[in-house]
Amino acid sequence: MPNPAITERIRPPLAGQRLDLPSICDICGKARSTRKHAKCSQIRQQRKNAEWSALQAEKAAAKQSKGKRYAR
Repeated sequence: MPNPAITERIRPPLAGQRLDLPSICDICGKARSTRKHAKCSQIRQQRKNAEWSALQAEKAAAKQSKGKRYAR
């Protein structure tokens, strides 16, 4: 029986491994270790949304053009 508290992801994670983010926030210019960067993260996600959509469309087109491996 699935746990109702666990939510499904809408999209897969962008990175399967550790992200190589700089120690200085690219949005506010302050060190990431000094305070929470939730707002900065939201801004970054909005900026990267177009890039993410293009990447997903490219992957979908490549998968569709590849065709099926085994015809039934």
